[in-house]
Amino acid sequence: MRRLEGEQYLVRIFIGEADRVQGKPLYEVIVKTLKEEGCAGATVLRGIAGFGPHSLYHTEKVLRLSRDLPIVIEFVDTLEKVEAILPKLDRLIESGLITIEKARVIRYIHKHQEEAGKQR
Repeated sequence: MRRLEGEQYLVRIFIGEADRVQGKPLYEVIVKTLKEEGCAGATVLRGIAGFGPHSLYHTEKVLRLSRDLPIVIEFVDTLEKVEAILPKLDRLIESGLITIEKARVIRYIHKHQEEAGKQR
């Protein structure tokens, strides 16, 4: 597992739950791509309400058979890793928003790493 410390970059990808790539949910394809590219990790968040550039309001409150709730995928990594991944994301995402901001990593460790450090 890589170490991630200090100033890194937080990427947020805003898409819709109904977005697909070759029949698969876009968020799953994006997370798989991030994993294959060796990113430090990724999280998918499902929104309860939101709207995009067409101002269509999507909400969980209205009972519908087909939902298109907002999805946000977040990952933190080095600038070099982010810049290498952006062209791949650009090819996958037909409609959405990608933002990047600086993030200071305070702690990034796995339980097993911590236990190994204590044994030394």
